[in-house]
Amino acid sequence: MTPQARTPDDTDPGTDEIPPTTLFAMFANERRQQILAYLTRRPGDVLLGDLAEYIAINEGNATQEWYERICTDLYHSHLPQMRACGLVTYDLETEAISLSVERGVLAPYLELTTSV
Repeated sequence: MTPQARTPDDTDPGTDEIPPTTLFAMFANERRQQILAYLTRRPGDVLLGDLAEYIAINEGNATQEWYERICTDLYHSHLPQMRACGLVTYDLETEAISLSVERGVLAPYLELTTSV
């Protein structure tokens, strides 16, 4: 199965391919694994704050300081990388994040991360 991505202008998801090496690079980071797992379980857009809260709780450190650090990390590091390779879209004004690939494309990669 070849991973498919879409740009914000595309009306038909799955018009551009994301190379498997790019997907493996994205899944190499545990926080990006958490991001993608969370996004695949949620229909529609997810707000940055909700995603950061989920990660903070998942990492066992739900303090305000840790939450703010996660928000900064997502905003400056992970989301730009994931957006650049076509995995997610991120609206800077609304802070809404959504998948740019079909959920089924990510399933085999998510399985690998949970079975290791």
